Amino acid sequence: MTPHTQAPNRQTLYVGIALLLGIAFGEALNVSLGAADPLLSQIVAVLSVLTDIFLRLVKMIIAPLVFATLVVGMAKMGDIQTVGRIGLKAMLWFFSASLLSLLLGMLLVNLFEPGHALHIALPPVEASSGLPNVKPTLSNFVAHIFPKSIAEAMAANEILQIVVFSMFFGIACASLGELAHPVVKLLDSLAHIMLKVTSYVMHYAPVAVFAAMAAVISQQGIGVLLSYGKFIGEFYFGLFVLCGLLGGFACLFLGRRVLSLLRHIREPMLLAFGTASSESAYPKLLQQLERFGCDEKVCGLVLPLGYSFNLDGSMMYMTFAVLFIAQAYGIDMPLPDQLLMLLVLLFTSKGVAGVPRASLIVIAATLSLFKIPEAGLLLLLGIDQILDMGRSATNVFGNSIASALVSRWEKALR
Repeated sequence: MTPHTQAPNRQTLYVGIALLLGIAFGEALNVSLGAADPLLSQIVAVLSVLTDIFLRLVKMIIAPLVFATLVVGMAKMGDIQTVGRIGLKAMLWFFSASLLSLLLGMLLVNLFEPGHALHIALPPVEASSGLPNVKPTLSNFVAHIFPKSIAEAMAANEILQIVVFSMFFGIACASLGELAHPVVKLLDSLAHIMLKVTSYVMHYAPVAVFAAMAAVISQQGIGVLLSYGKFIGEFYFGLFVLCGLLGGFACLFLGRRVLSLLRHIREPMLLAFGTASSESAYPKLLQQLERFGCDEKVCGLVLPLGYSFNLDGSMMYMTFAVLFIAQAYGIDMPLPDQLLMLLVLLFTSKGVAGVPRASLIVIAATLSLFKIPEAGLLLLLGIDQILDMGRSATNVFGNSIASALVSRWEKALR
């Protein structure tokens, strides 16, 4: 491990510098060209391609990495009781953390009331939000859990479906013992190869972060931060409080090792923040958690599940957004309705996993359920990327805490 000890620090520094340069370059473009300039659209298109290349390369890694690590983990665990025990501990933590995120979001948005201070013309009630009409139904939920084809699930990067297939495959390998050993060994090699591919792809991360930030700021300008400053500031404050609570709880079990965990995951968090994508951090996060001391078998199961069930930052954003829009329209939501909304969000947020802009689609469905005009989402579309940066980084932090805690509870933390 000696050759790798300094590389993460340098990479974090490069990503941080790229983030700042992207903001500066984007603002320079916005001021010099203006949002309506056709040249700006062409520059943004090029910048978006640079980011898209990185996200595509990361997505290329995720499916084989999840499949290989999970199958090897299942096979090494040896029995279904161990898998069930780890899965149950993980799901209990996910449920608790999600509920905490939703409740904290509801508390803060009622305390700060950012919607009441919004002084802009509201869109007409019949206006469309422009989002695909994907309703979070029971059939959609089931469809996103159970694969009809592993090839299709891998092609679409449906993590939850890959997890289900991998668990069946891994448990079957464990039960066959020596007969399945060559396959397990092959997949173990595949996992290490994909992690090596990850290290190559991560060299491109600063370019992707620079391009992503420059594209957002050049179109919106730093001025959009001032226009929505109160809402953005209060949401990010909420994310800091949430991370503090999760980190504080982790301290009870991990003690001062929480600081070491933060040092290990700062690069994946910064990567998720810069690209506004939790997925972009997955391969690097898996690598860093194992370097921290988490058990590879536990990480192989907990992390993929967390990416479907434990998106703490996104959960907080959903309550924040729904109540913000209600406040902006002057619609009063009594406490019973708000608690019902939390219950709805707790389950419907799992029904659109893998759908682009899933948080916004869940919010749109929740708005219509409570007779709040869905067009209110137009108030947030302009700053969704800025908010997505914070919630993506928080999602990475939450899943890191989950992996470390379950490893600790399994007495498998090195």
